[in-house]
Amino acid sequence: MEYLLTIYNDETGFAEATPEQGAAMLDAYTEFGEKHAGVIKGGHGLQPTTTATSVRVRDGERLVTDGPFAETKEQLAGYYLVDVANLDEAIAAAADIPGAHNGTVEVRPIMDYEAMGRPVPGEAQGARA
Repeated sequence: MEYLLTIYNDETGFAEATPEQGAAMLDAYTEFGEKHAGVIKGGHGLQPTTTATSVRVRDGERLVTDGPFAETKEQLAGYYLVDVANLDEAIAAAADIPGAHNGTVEVRPIMDYEAMGRPVPGEAQGARA
């Protein structure tokens, strides 16, 4: 079963880190990736919220604004897509993410469109690997 592990942290922590602290943080993520290499299907860190653009459509009109959707203490910092047997394994992987130690990791199952008898949005029928 696939789960998305979204990492929320105060992004100022990385920006204010010394070069040594930043290197240690990146090393911790590398170790996480090596430990869970068999279940990670993808993942990336994200640039700071100052680089974000939010898009909304209201009454057929596209509204584009700079920055994140909402001001919060913790910002979406990155994610991993994992394929594990169950929620317990997803939670165990989430607990190993370095960002869980000073932020929050949300664990959410990926929709199983095939089980719903629906095509995967954005993919041609039969093209899913």
